[in-house]
Amino acid sequence: MSKQYKTVGEEAWKKIDKANAELFIFTYGSLVVQLVKDYEDYGAVNKQLDKMGYNIGVRLADDILARTGLERCADFHATAEVISKVGFKVFLNITPTISSWSPDSKEFSLILDDNPLNDFCELPPKAIQDGLWYSNIFCGVIRGALEMMQMQVEAHFIRDILRGDDTSEIRVKLVRLLDEEVPAGDD
Repeated sequence: MSKQYKTVGEEAWKKIDKANAELFIFTYGSLVVQLVKDYEDYGAVNKQLDKMGYNIGVRLADDILARTGLERCADFHATAEVISKVGFKVFLNITPTISSWSPDSKEFSLILDDNPLNDFCELPPKAIQDGLWYSNIFCGVIRGALEMMQMQVEAHFIRDILRGDDTSEIRVKLVRLLDEEVPAGDD
C-alpha cells in the first residue's frame, strides 16, 4: 500500500500547477516576520502559525481527495502514509520519513530531511531561545486536514534544523476519532 501512495503522490505532483518555490519561501518568511512584529511573543506567533495552518489544512483535505481519488484511510498507519507520500508530495514535493510509532499505533513522527520553508532562513538566537517553531504552520495543516477526515490529532515540532538539531521532526498523535456529523437538514 505504501508504494501505491507514493505513486499517487508523484502522479498528483505532475498534474498540479506549480508556484515559484522562492516566491513561496520568501512570502512565508515575510509572513513570519510580520507575525513576530505584530505579536512580539514567539509563543503567540507559534499559535497563529498553527491556526493559519489549521485553516489551510481544512481546505487541503478536500483538495487532496479530489486530485487523487483516494478514499478515507482504513487506519492511522495508512493515514501517516498518505500525509507523507501524498500530502507533502503534492504541495511541497517532499516526502517525510515516517518513524517512531508508539506501541499502540496512535502516535508517529514525520522526519523532514528537506524542509523548503527553511531555505534562505536563519533564526536569531533569541527566537530559538524563546521557542519559535518557524515551520509550525505544518502542524496546523496536519491538524486541520485530519479533522476533516474525522480524526482529532495533536501535532507539534520536537526538533528543527533551524534550531540547531540534526533534522526536523513533527510528532503526530491521534487523540480520538470524531463522530461524523450530518449538517442540519441533510438527515
